[in-house]
Amino acid sequence: MTTLARSERAALVDLFTQVGPDAPTLCAGWTTRDLAAHLVLREGRPDAAVGIMAPPLMAYTAKAQARIAAKPWADLIKTVQTGPPRWSPQSIERLDTESNTVEYFAHHEDVRRAVEGWQPRELSTDEIAQLWPRMKRMAKPVVRKSPVGIVVIPTDGPDKGVTIRFKSGVRDVVLTGPSSELVLALFGRITQGVNFEGSAADVEAFGNFPR
Repeated sequence: MTTLARSERAALVDLFTQVGPDAPTLCAGWTTRDLAAHLVLREGRPDAAVGIMAPPLMAYTAKAQARIAAKPWADLIKTVQTGPPRWSPQSIERLDTESNTVEYFAHHEDVRRAVEGWQPRELSTDEIAQLWPRMKRMAKPVVRKSPVGIVVIPTDGPDKGVTIRFKSGVRDVVLTGPSSELVLALFGRITQGVNFEGSAADVEAFGNFPR
């Protein structure tokens, strides 16, 4: 069975091919070329990928990503399509699933939702069952810089109707909606069908904190 990580990778490669290297994305300041280079660096340059999470190494990471982005577009998206090198632990399907399910879903939507007229996709029960538990496992590090408490209530999937706290705070923002849209909301992306409860200032603070 094709995993969601693999199907989202394939769909993103198809979209890259369709829109070209200069299309917008929801990643601030990045075109599709920049996003593709980020994915290649993340999977094939562990020395430089450290800077994604470690600010002191960000300059080194940026230089390495720029060199990757300078490659011909066809070669760049072919590398994304091929996936992690054989020597990478991510080439093992189980680890690919754990590390890339949320990553490729979110970045696929970063390209889809960067243009007017986009519509949310309806994920299958199985796809939600692959996506949401992995988002739960990584949610706390993603939202650690939030200045407000964060509570989510999925309206579908394995945690349908369950109240889940991802961040404690003096004041809370409560997000209710489809699991796939909650994933994107937690990453600060454009969403549809998510209800935000909290003061206007707190909801704005939730949307603007650095991920």
